[in-house]
Amino acid sequence: MNTTLPGAPAFHYQDGQLMVEQLRLSDLAREHGTPLFVYSKASMLAALAAYQAGFAGRKSQICYAMKANSSLAVLQVFARAGCGFDIVSIGELARVQAAGGDVAKVIFSGVGKTRAEMRSALHAGIGCFNVESEAEIDVLNEVALQEGLRAPISIRVNPNVDPKTHPYISTGLKGNKFGIAHERTLATYQRAAQLPGLKVVGIDCHIGSQITEEAPYLDALDRMLDLVEAIAASGIALEHIDFGGGLGIQYQAEEPPRADALWAKLLQKIDARGLQNHTLMIEPGRSLVGNAGVCLTEVLFMKPGEQKNFCIVDAAMNDLPRPAMYQAFHGIVPLVQTTDSAPRLLCDVVGPVCESGDWIGKDRNLAARAGDVLAVMSAGAYCMSMSSNYNSRPRPAEVLVDGASATLIRPREQISDLFRGETLAA
Repeated sequence: MNTTLPGAPAFHYQDGQLMVEQLRLSDLAREHGTPLFVYSKASMLAALAAYQAGFAGRKSQICYAMKANSSLAVLQVFARAGCGFDIVSIGELARVQAAGGDVAKVIFSGVGKTRAEMRSALHAGIGCFNVESEAEIDVLNEVALQEGLRAPISIRVNPNVDPKTHPYISTGLKGNKFGIAHERTLATYQRAAQLPGLKVVGIDCHIGSQITEEAPYLDALDRMLDLVEAIAASGIALEHIDFGGGLGIQYQAEEPPRADALWAKLLQKIDARGLQNHTLMIEPGRSLVGNAGVCLTEVLFMKPGEQKNFCIVDAAMNDLPRPAMYQAFHGIVPLVQTTDSAPRLLCDVVGPVCESGDWIGKDRNLAARAGDVLAVMSAGAYCMSMSSNYNSRPRPAEVLVDGASATLIRPREQISDLFRGETLAA
């Protein structure tokens, strides 16, 4: 069986066994049980290296969008590699601090920051607030003045560019809740620059997630650079240009551009405008961790049916929410490589949760039987970070692999963890 795996070469078959770096995934499943998330440190750093190569010789800051995967050991990998962090809640800021990240390299995004979150982030000394509405500008100014501080801000622009991705993860169209309309941006900057509690330091744009084409980025950058020039002409100096994230990965047959190749084209546009002295910022998330992780799951039952066959596994929509939420595709492969002649069954791979929407993969041609362990590929992003305890299911364990070393970075939740902190009524 010849299989090209997302995340190669970190994930590859060797002597018929699916490997992560130098370790057999079957050994990790045996030691830690299933479901189990396994991450490759080498894969994360290789993805980061493409961005670093794209920014070589430039004033730049890469801020990992930690909503993709906020496990402390994952954050630690990127903090030690010099990354800042893009956060969307004060809980994420606490995780950055716990992982040893540099708070001065934190940018706080999100449309619904509370006053308490603003105060906490101000006193922590974060690098910048990405503000997303004119109302937020007023509130942040008020909070900063109350605390005797000035809030560094960039304004998130909504450029009305179609990223050609799933509508749930499109963020740069007029109908999306994010950012300030392109037409209102200059006036908003002029107003923000007059507020005593704010310090205007940059401009921000983020058009969506899992983008696999260059054109939306190039279109959005053109519109953004028009604004940078107009803002400068009005007498407001910007220190940085933050172009967000959203670069896609290979789940199935996608062919997204390499980060360094994409940035070479974007930098040409920036240089042509004479704007190369600005610090450049980027907020990658999925593209750093998505293909660096897999979820291991054991086959519980094979269930033939009149209209559908089912492969029932012990991972479910609470562990891997992307298929149920986005109808997303994840590759599903065996830990022990099968021969091309092995008998196969066309089936839906489904979990134990009491929902018909609890599926991991549809119409997969698998040679599987009860007791086999499968790997759900490209599970490093928006899986564990979006997981839940629905159906009172404990969340899986997580393991980080570095060469021939594996570290349990989150133990499997126990049943008692499910109701810790709850009390019975009198």
